[in-house]
Amino acid sequence: MTKEYPRRLLKAVPTVIVVIGLAMPAGCATRPSPEVLKPVHLSEPVRSEAAPDRVSVLAATNRTPDSVRGGFGSTWAENLTYEEYAFSVPPGRKDTAITYPTAKPDPERQYAVVDRKQLPKEAFVQQALASVQSDGTIGIFVHGYNYSYQEALYRTAQIAADAKIPGAPILFSWPSAASVAGYVADRDAALSSRSELNSLVTSLSASGKVKRIVLFGHSMGGFLVMETVRQLKLQHRDDVVGKLAVVLAAPDIDIDVFRSQLADIGQMPIPISLLVSKDDRALGASSFIAGERARVGRLDIDDPVIREAALKERLRVIDITSIQTSDGLGHDRFASLAKFSAQFASFENGKRASAGDVGAFVFDAAGAAIASPFRLAGRVVGGQ
Repeated sequence: MTKEYPRRLLKAVPTVIVVIGLAMPAGCATRPSPEVLKPVHLSEPVRSEAAPDRVSVLAATNRTPDSVRGGFGSTWAENLTYEEYAFSVPPGRKDTAITYPTAKPDPERQYAVVDRKQLPKEAFVQQALASVQSDGTIGIFVHGYNYSYQEALYRTAQIAADAKIPGAPILFSWPSAASVAGYVADRDAALSSRSELNSLVTSLSASGKVKRIVLFGHSMGGFLVMETVRQLKLQHRDDVVGKLAVVLAAPDIDIDVFRSQLADIGQMPIPISLLVSKDDRALGASSFIAGERARVGRLDIDDPVIREAALKERLRVIDITSIQTSDGLGHDRFASLAKFSAQFASFENGKRASAGDVGAFVFDAAGAAIASPFRLAGRVVGGQ
């Protein structure tokens, strides 16, 4: 009996790894090569409602450049590389699936890079500051496990297009192995990227023009975001932490690790938002690999203990199960969320949140599709 359980566990692990690997990125049978980063020339579209959209994306990465193929690999670089991209976005898209460009791109159905340039840090920061919204907000997206640089970049473009984000959102791409079997390696890579993300956030925060930085982490990227905020807090950078609006979508973080992170960070001026789904199968697989330890992204807001903890810790725990998922695992809802509102990142209006802004909530996709910019329906509990 003592030998049978480990044997069953070893047999199950490969299947579980595959389940997680299928979760993100979704929507492509063949994963894109760095070729999709090469700018393509598109004829000027006919001026009509069918004309493709154009979006810009800024990217900062601590991946090592691939000088042969023109992209970035999965090894760690000593310095950050900064880039700026312009994308053509297909106008007829119906979901979050990304169709990558072929040798002869079709702008009506495929995303495509139409301009790319590498920037020195100073120019990158200036471009980022030029994208700050009128209320002083700027956003940084941190991708999750099993992402290549190009996949993360195109995902950022999709989010920017669907959310109609003014200016250029920023991608921070850490050196994921972009491999189904790379789960443990990715966790190490995310942990090793804290100082680089710290540097990016600190550089942007230094400008008085920036009032709020939405730091949006998906899955394992949420773990990196929390570790970076913790590092900033331990460095006594309250001037930076005070500007952060942290949003964690399907965070792949152990519950006890998260509790420890919160203890070091303390209460933030803008409460942390958690976008959760108790039916997230990818996080269920992650939990299995971790020895059946619960993940934050699968919190059940129907549990009174969770509701009480959300109030005590001043968190916004939002169940987004009603959002459509395309990966079949319930792990990619964050991508569909973009079309509801670029401002879903937090409930507050730029000032310190009141007690009623924290607690557990349910997001009603049907209501949000009608209301502007979004509506919370079926609020479970809030502050007094």
